[in-house]
Amino acid sequence: MAEASPAAPVVILTAPQLAENIGAAARVMANFGLDGLRIVNPRDGWPQERAWASASGADWPLNAARVFDTVAEAVADLQLVFATTARPRELQLPILTPRQAAAELAKATGEGLRTGLLFGGERAGLETADIALCAGVVTIPIDPRFRSLNLAQAVAINCYEWRLTQADRPPPAFREGPPPADGAAMLGLFEHLERELETSGFFHPPEKTPAMVQNLRAALSRARFSDQEVRTLRGVVTALSRGRGKVLEKIARRKAEEGDV
Repeated sequence: MAEASPAAPVVILTAPQLAENIGAAARVMANFGLDGLRIVNPRDGWPQERAWASASGADWPLNAARVFDTVAEAVADLQLVFATTARPRELQLPILTPRQAAAELAKATGEGLRTGLLFGGERAGLETADIALCAGVVTIPIDPRFRSLNLAQAVAINCYEWRLTQADRPPPAFREGPPPADGAAMLGLFEHLERELETSGFFHPPEKTPAMVQNLRAALSRARFSDQEVRTLRGVVTALSRGRGKVLEKIARRKAEEGDV
């Protein structure tokens, strides 16, 4: 099992209807390092086998899930909870994006507070009375032309933003690549290419040759080719130069044949 981020917020699903959505929510929680799942009054009871199937192996949030009868009970031990909803309410609460909310949650957990994110059910979302138990409202800035968002998708977006507060750099390379070619190998490539370019008449006018050579070398150096890549490129240059020779031979042969006629 992957380790959760230290003191990660718990995810609270209120009156979820579909076991598949609960499982999908657990799956994205596991993706982004959260494992505290609380379920309030699930329509079809708990546990539900289809949730585990939808989790695709991310079983630990489901195995440890806690079930409550009311939102008040589910948030009773938490000190900072944000409600996620796209519907305006008459309550005067701060409105945050998922990124802003994640920053606030990270700050709170860093201070030792217990935190959570509250999500409404698929059909009706959150009740005003439940939102009133929270310190703010998280609204995802979706396109107003289509505001419908799947429960697990909403969980995924918020969990992703939380993850960025804990790991804001891309993962390391999947595997270590070969080291860059040394200076001698790169110089061999430069000189090989430049000879063929000179032969083909690429460097024109002649007085611009030094600047063109410098630009080519700088561009190739930025690529940090491996030894194998240098050998491959030199093979490409050789093949192109040989191909040019064959073309010239064909032209000469054609001219000779035309002269015989």
